[in-house]
Amino acid sequence: MTQQIPLTEKPAANPGATSDGGGCGCGCNHGDLPVLDARVIPGAIRHGAILGAISQVRPGAAMILHAPHDPLPLLDQVRDAFGDSVEIGYIDREADIAAGDGVRVTFTKVAP
Repeated sequence: MTQQIPLTEKPAANPGATSDGGGCGCGCNHGDLPVLDARVIPGAIRHGAILGAISQVRPGAAMILHAPHDPLPLLDQVRDAFGDSVEIGYIDREADIAAGDGVRVTFTKVAP
């Protein structure tokens, strides 16, 4: 059985967002970033799939991970695997946790 895993680009969460901000206050336009929805990836392969996706982000680019929970163990794995070459940030951790539908994290490749 094959399951499609979506990697989609979503519009900015704030319809009024412009190219100089995505509405979350961080100054990035998240509407232009690819989103990996890890909530649909089976747990047995989830971390490997995410690490593989991050490895494909080119320097200067970024991606958003929509995780099913606050991915603290995964963030440790990302730091171990990529060191300072990947910056990690939450889009709006408190609001995401309060909403109960996972947590959105950005990964920005700053070096090869």
